[in-house]
Amino acid sequence: MVRRVIEYMGADLSRIIEMAWEDRTPFEAIQREFGLNEAAVIRLMRQNMKASSFKMWRERVTGRKTKHLQLRSPDVIRAYCSRQYKRF
Repeated sequence: MVRRVIEYMGADLSRIIEMAWEDRTPFEAIQREFGLNEAAVIRLMRQNMKASSFKMWRERVTGRKTKHLQLRSPDVIRAYCSRQYKRF
């Protein structure tokens, strides 16, 4: 079930935006963790970013193979870079 975008606040909202910006995190991972499909993530990003930042993000993820599991190479086995800093 897809939750409404406006229900996300604080840490969840920050994590969704962070996952959306990450090159190797597919939209399917966001859907699995937060219940937001790609269209809902796009709406959330549009609502919570400056117009110029949203435009830059859309250009970045449009056509990016690592953002979609079906387009991703089977050689990619993890969702983030091993050198990426994680706060968890």
